[in-house]
Order: sequence, then structure tokens, then C-alpha cells
Amino acid sequence: MKNSGRAGKDVHVTRQWPGRSRTNVLTLKIAVRLACLGQSFRKALQTAATLGAEAVEIDARTEVRPAEMTQSAIRHLRKTIANFNLRVAAVSFQTRHGYHVLENLDRRIEATRQAMQFAFQLGAPVVLNQVGQIPEKTDDPQWEVLVQALTDLGRYGQHVGAFLAAGTGSESGPDLKRLIDALPEGSLVVNLDPGNLVINGFSASEAARALAPHVHYVHARDAIRDLARGRGLEVPLGSGTVDFPELLGILEEHRYGGYFTIDRQTSGDAVTEVAQAIQFLTSM
Repeated sequence: MKNSGRAGKDVHVTRQWPGRSRTNVLTLKIAVRLACLGQSFRKALQTAATLGAEAVEIDARTEVRPAEMTQSAIRHLRKTIANFNLRVAAVSFQTRHGYHVLENLDRRIEATRQAMQFAFQLGAPVVLNQVGQIPEKTDDPQWEVLVQALTDLGRYGQHVGAFLAAGTGSESGPDLKRLIDALPEGSLVVNLDPGNLVINGFSASEAARALAPHVHYVHARDAIRDLARGRGLEVPLGSGTVDFPELLGILEEHRYGGYFTIDRQTSGDAVTEVAQAIQFLTSM
């Protein structure tokens, strides 16, 4: 497959306003989640570079393990990635339970801290995880556990220079915003995953409007509602119900400057679909 060059480009998002028009310019920085390519780590780096990505998302549970890496190993990893002219857009660190679960919470927080330190050492600004179930009522004991844990991690993120980014989809955008508003400012940022929102029956546009000031990362995924299954179904980017031009416009209004990361979790030909997804984004 030929190298298509770097994918970063200025995308003009034209939106109509009463009595006037406005053209917004959003720079698309394209990344690829390495794990979705289904290749060895080094081969996936090569593929991402060949497809024209600027950066990659690394999984800190299945691809590398921060707790087991020496400083020398981290430097070697950083050099390996740089040799492909790539950067690290984010580090994914999915925990088995959310931060609302008291059992083993101290270990979960410490492991997340290690992932945040690891991300900073690789030059990545965010660590990705689902934060856990958000209680409906603030007098629920799990609400206090969740708020305290995220406040702790937020304080650590400000110290180390890499922040926890909450993935969307487990709840509506306004519900996640309610949690963010309960935390000290800057404690928690957002990984906007419009496909995951649709899959779980939520509005991607509503979430983008509610969370845009806090979005530091975007998973470029698409989906449709499957009434027979009672939930959504992931589909190739551009073929689902997510209105990406609208999302880009909302994010541009809030000066979003982070990555748009291609991620296919249910694909028979991930490399081809990632290439098509990059083409879809850069041609808008």
C-alpha cells in the first residue's frame, strides 16, 4: 500500500447563522488505535505510518505494561515510535472496574497513576478509561467514592502533565457533564466517542454540545441503531448515523486541537477500513 503522506490538514466547516455565514477552520490531526489493526506492535506502527497517520494510541494493558518497563525500555519505545515519524496521541488503560467501586480502589488508582506517568514520558497528554457508573443521586455512597477518586487522579494529572480522559457512551453527555461539574476544575477531561454513544442509545450531538469545552480526545467511530438487537452496531466511518460535519463544527467552536483517532473494533478488514476512514475525515 502506498504512503498517502501525513493526514493533518485544515478542514473548513461551513455553518449557517441567521443573517450571515461563518466558515470555521479545524485542523484534523489523525491518529490510529494500534490494537485495532490486529498486527504485531512494530508492524502496526509501520502500517499506521504508511496509511498517513500522525500518531498512534497505545494500550497500556495488552501492548505494553508501564509497571514492568524500565526507563531504558521507555526510551527505546519512544525511539521506535519516532523512527516511524509518529507520536503517541494517547495511552489507553482500561480497568476492570470503575472508580465508583470501593473494592481494590487504591490499587486501581495507583495503576492509573502509573499509566499517567507513562503517558507523560511518551509525550501523550491523556490516559483513556471509562470512569465507571455515575450514580443518579449525589447522596449515593458511590457518588462520593467516584468524586473523591477522580479528584485525586485530577490532582495527580496536573502534577505529572497527563490527564485522565473519560470515555463517553456509558451514560449521556449531560450526565457525564454533571460529574465533571462536581469536580475541581481541570480534574477530568473527555474522550468523545460518538460511535459508542450511538451504540448505547445516546445522542452523539447532544453529548458533543454538553461536553465540548472538556473534550481533549476524539475516537472517530460510527454506528447505527439496531432495533432487533436493542442496541447499536458499529459500522465503517461515514456510513452510520453520526453527523461528523456537525461534530467538527461544535468542536471547532471550542477550539479543539486534539487528535481524531481511527478505531474499528468489529471489522473483517481493519487495515482497509482504517485507510477509508482516514480518507473520509480528510475529504470532508
